[in-house]
Amino acid sequence: MFGDMMGMMGKLKETQKKVEATKERLHTVLIDMNSHDEKLKVTITANRTIKSIDIDDELLHDKDMLEDYLILTINKAIARATTVHETEVAAVAKEGMPNIPGMDMFK
Repeated sequence: MFGDMMGMMGKLKETQKKVEATKERLHTVLIDMNSHDEKLKVTITANRTIKSIDIDDELLHDKDMLEDYLILTINKAIARATTVHETEVAAVAKEGMPNIPGMDMFK
């Protein structure tokens, strides 16, 4: 019994390290999100850090429109990055989960 617990704890620690390594790797995963007409492009990491914003000159003449474009496009980029982040981390965590009764919700 004690050996099983130690093995399980070791597996959980190993999984935790893999999750951390995955989160580090996600800093290098870039997601490009364009506005519907491609006048604005946001590049964000899967860890939700904005790397660049490219704005068409036409948008620079209308502050309200530019603000709307930024909000919409950045929010779409964050949503996509969050999905990628959660999917990647969940896959690593699930892979390392020991078979504990009642822990089926993680599968």
